[in-house]
Amino acid sequence: MLPYRWTLVPGHSNTAFNSPRNTAETMRVRLKGDAICTLFLLVVLCSLLYSQLEHLVPVGNKELTQKKPSVTSKTFSDSRAPWRLMPVEATEHRLQVTPILRQRKVANKRVQATTPSPLNDSAFKGYLLNKDNRNFNLLINQPKKCRRTPGGPFLLIAIKSVVEDFDRREIVRKTWGREGLVNGEQIQRVFLLGTPKNRTVLATWETLIHQESQTYRDILLWDFMDTFFNLTLKEIHFLNWAAEFCHNVKFIFKGDADVFVNVENIIDFLERHDPTEDLFVGDIIYNARPIRVRKSKYYIPETMYGLSIYPAYAGGGGFLLSSHTMRKLSRACKEVELFPIDDVFLGMCLQRINLKPILHEGFKTFGIVKPSAAPHLQTFDPCFYKDLMVVHSLKVAEIWLMWNLLHSPHLSCTQKKQVKKPFQWKKKAQTTNAGITPQIMQGDWSRNT
Repeated sequence: MLPYRWTLVPGHSNTAFNSPRNTAETMRVRLKGDAICTLFLLVVLCSLLYSQLEHLVPVGNKELTQKKPSVTSKTFSDSRAPWRLMPVEATEHRLQVTPILRQRKVANKRVQATTPSPLNDSAFKGYLLNKDNRNFNLLINQPKKCRRTPGGPFLLIAIKSVVEDFDRREIVRKTWGREGLVNGEQIQRVFLLGTPKNRTVLATWETLIHQESQTYRDILLWDFMDTFFNLTLKEIHFLNWAAEFCHNVKFIFKGDADVFVNVENIIDFLERHDPTEDLFVGDIIYNARPIRVRKSKYYIPETMYGLSIYPAYAGGGGFLLSSHTMRKLSRACKEVELFPIDDVFLGMCLQRINLKPILHEGFKTFGIVKPSAAPHLQTFDPCFYKDLMVVHSLKVAEIWLMWNLLHSPHLSCTQKKQVKKPFQWKKKAQTTNAGITPQIMQGDWSRNT
């Protein structure tokens, strides 16, 4: 019997002989297709997530979402119901938010590439981005301020202020900052201002400040935002203004609006100096170190200032300078890189012109410090203030009260000021035959007047 043979007939299917192999290949094709579809879906999902993330607000910029919380919900509801028309407000918001956020992201990257900034301090970032811009327009000027007196005023009082502090400017005008003759010398006054940081708080600030300028003729307003980091701009712009519009002044006092100034003592001190010579006097701070704590208001990274000690500088409460020094500083400030702390920046300018500032005990930038041996001492006393020049810092009512107390005809400081409860040493004396009673020997703490 012949063996049985399988014969392949052309045109007939051979599935019965290749079914296991075909099944495996089919499964591979299906797995590849599933894998490709899965990857494609993942790519689409990632793209959607990335597009949504671009519209999210960064953590440090929550004000956008707080102002219009309903816009996002309206946008999503419109996507679910395409037959509804999207409100114009929501459309404009979507068109405007994305470019602003992208600009902020670019700005943040530029700042981070330059130097680390204090935590949660966008003002410091803004300073770093614009610190090379030092030329701003003068919006309100007083070009004739120093021309009223033949030969120029003896003393120009320049006070740093902000638009909102009208009450402080008013109390200075009515007390120690009065214009006119003081001890036979002519006094003039200006206030140094920038534009307000929050213009919504005082909507009519521009009208009010122009009205105040027309009334008192003592406002200098520049077109930069009045912030802590821009106080250096106020410093250099005032020096430039003084060099141009008040070059005939003899001396300048520059200080804050929350200080008490004994102008009579300042004039008595300045009359013994020559305005054509260098003079810079105040509460001088030596060997101050940069603060490296990022949360501090005075934080300075090493990339901005690498030295371990600042040059000697005057406390910002107030200082005196001659017209000769003023002109030299106005030129030096143009050659020194701007620094976010205005007091230190001025110290750098003094170092540039090789001028050492003079320490004077009459300048109390940190207020009158109570001695440790006399914790009960009352320092708010006109007999303490009468021999000083500048005391920082006082409230509006305290400035008014101290000025009136010092100028009272009933003021008498002939007796030494004594502590109410001085430290005492007690010693019992030996009773003698003569019948002397025990005595108490008492130590007395008093202030030299």
